[in-house]
Amino acid sequence: MNRTRWVFLITMLVAVAIVAASLLVQRAGGVKPLIEQSETLEVRIVCALPVEPFVREAARKFNAEKHKLEGHPIKVTVEPMDGLTAMGRWEREELDPIPTVWIPDSRYLVELVNATYKEKRGRDIFLTGGEYRARPIAISLFSWGIYSSREQVLRAKYGEINWRVIHDASTAKGGWPELGGSADWGYFKLVVPNPRKNVGGLAAMIAAAGEYYGKTDIGVADVTNPEFQKWLQELMGAVTDFSSLGAYSVENLALFGYSMGDGGQLLESDLLVNMAGIQTRWQDPLVIVYPEYVTWFDFPFTIWMGDETTALEKNAALEFEKYLLTPEIQERAVQMGLRPANPEVSVTEPDSLFVKWQDQGAMTVVPRTTMMRSPDRDVLLALLRWFDLNVAER
Repeated sequence: MNRTRWVFLITMLVAVAIVAASLLVQRAGGVKPLIEQSETLEVRIVCALPVEPFVREAARKFNAEKHKLEGHPIKVTVEPMDGLTAMGRWEREELDPIPTVWIPDSRYLVELVNATYKEKRGRDIFLTGGEYRARPIAISLFSWGIYSSREQVLRAKYGEINWRVIHDASTAKGGWPELGGSADWGYFKLVVPNPRKNVGGLAAMIAAAGEYYGKTDIGVADVTNPEFQKWLQELMGAVTDFSSLGAYSVENLALFGYSMGDGGQLLESDLLVNMAGIQTRWQDPLVIVYPEYVTWFDFPFTIWMGDETTALEKNAALEFEKYLLTPEIQERAVQMGLRPANPEVSVTEPDSLFVKWQDQGAMTVVPRTTMMRSPDRDVLLALLRWFDLNVAER
């Protein structure tokens, strides 16, 4: 063998050794190796409960259409998880493997988790700008859902529906007869999601605080005010059983009717989806009433920017995000009671639940209202602590 061939052979052996050593270092250091051409790109999504049926249905359709990125098949899987639960698991680093995408109920949950990781890693792992920024995939808001007969009595006595009226109804010692209703109705029963199982429970308490104080920004001092706590405890005392409400309050209201509650502040999309079931099971239809102090959920599609996922996996997530925002898929969101994130899609089409249930109070265009500001971490913790000490164990 001549000298040229020896040099060529030695060069090839060195190159192979370098590649092998690089792969070993990558595996030892936990860095994901480059994806082979035939490998499926897994997009794992942790998704808020209210939009999970919509996202799961879209994922099933997306997977059936066999989308690819740079020759790699893309497979999307969806795991339902309440926003507060997911927030805790993110911050305790309990999610294994790390999801490619998080779709929480609201953007402020993303901001709180990102702040935690920024302290740990010195950089953002969820972005607010650029191609990978968190973007809403649908929108919904909290509104009152009350059985029609009860709503008529409350309006006749108070003239409107708000948290102060609900508090007065909840504390009426004579029950419904004192309010002008039937003795058979007993006492007013409030429906509020369990804050430990559904972030909507916290949203309801924050909205109640907004109306109590007449302002949109709630602080820890407001939560710990003894007069407010007494008022809130009287209000929450009208909830029959937080443990039975669980994470799906409106479903329970539709299934069990008046025994579960007379009404409460719940997510508009949940109310719209269950409206037909309520009318099928119960003589008394549900009425939707929009509050003055409104809490919006924007369900942001949030891509994990850590090294635990590859660039291709992040881009595969972008492909699914684009798919969710297409007019066809956004029209399906409207059919499921969600307001579209794509401005090209209308809620006024004939098959829209907003149109179908207009006679029950649903509005295609919500009138000007006061938007509650998102709570910070200290307010969330203060409300949860108050709930655990004063309500959860009763």
